[in-house]
Amino acid sequence: MKQDLKIQGLSKLGHYLQQFLQKSEIDYTHDEEELAALMRRSEVENPWFTQENIRFCFKNWADILTEENIKNWLAAYQVSQLSKKVGLILAGNIPLVGFHDVMCVILSNHIPLIKLSSKDRLLLPFFLKKWGEFSEWNLEFQIVERLTEYDAVIATGSNNTARYLEYYFKDALSIIRKNRTSVAVIKGDETDEELQLLAEDIFRYFGLGCRNVTRLLMPKDYELSRLFENFLGFKDVINHHKYANNYDYNKAVYLLNQENFWDNNFVMLKEDSALFSPLSVLNFSRYESVEEVHAFLVENESNIQCVVAKPELGIEYSVNFGEAQNPSLNTYADNIDTMAFLSVV
Repeated sequence: MKQDLKIQGLSKLGHYLQQFLQKSEIDYTHDEEELAALMRRSEVENPWFTQENIRFCFKNWADILTEENIKNWLAAYQVSQLSKKVGLILAGNIPLVGFHDVMCVILSNHIPLIKLSSKDRLLLPFFLKKWGEFSEWNLEFQIVERLTEYDAVIATGSNNTARYLEYYFKDALSIIRKNRTSVAVIKGDETDEELQLLAEDIFRYFGLGCRNVTRLLMPKDYELSRLFENFLGFKDVINHHKYANNYDYNKAVYLLNQENFWDNNFVMLKEDSALFSPLSVLNFSRYESVEEVHAFLVENESNIQCVVAKPELGIEYSVNFGEAQNPSLNTYADNIDTMAFLSVV
């Protein structure tokens, strides 16, 4: 009964977001005005959280939070009969990036102890408040400044931070996440429409998410001009001051070091073997056979969150162009099944 109420409440939250996104401001209810104000405050506190990107995030949640989707997702798992306290240290690189973890804990019949990121501290509490209202059930959760009493921990940080987290939580059941990035494989026969969808995978959220593509693999004779032509839909990213600062800095470094790069005045392409690239830069390499691609992906598997590629390349777990930023409910960070972990806490 309690689980059914949670599921219904979560699906009503999805419907609420759909309605909110379709309304004009003059038609907002009182709590919709509150949400709009939180969105504006979020951008003030973290300029990367533009209104466009927050609304894009809301649209993703609105689309997947249906009762059918939630029930199909949960059907594969056994809900714990004994509630435990699960500490969550959330990231703040893109809006509401930690909401999936919170959902997993609550739907596993556990109590999340939530340490919010200072970069994203406003939207999640509102989502939880509305979920509780729609569930007609008092959702159990705590927002904390420091984790003290817990039975398990899920924490997200940089590679450097993760070393400290692993040591600090060495005696607890835990998932400690590190830096990951995403890769796109270009076959060579992509249409302009597909390459424009690839631009979404690259530039959405300014490239700050682990599902953003930072590394391209392309055929040996592929023309870079085709990419630049189809990336123009995102040319306005350069008008964002923080993105522009990164672009100017990286370009200056490359010029001073006399490094080769290709530039279209808002993103640079650099032939580089590194998986991770600086913000405003896309690394790329050329391949002669699909076998080379598969070998690269296997070698870098532990650092890759998502692979964008055409299905005919036969790359396991790849997603289509334009789908990197639209994960489903059963898509887990670092490819670690969070719900399975929570079922044995």
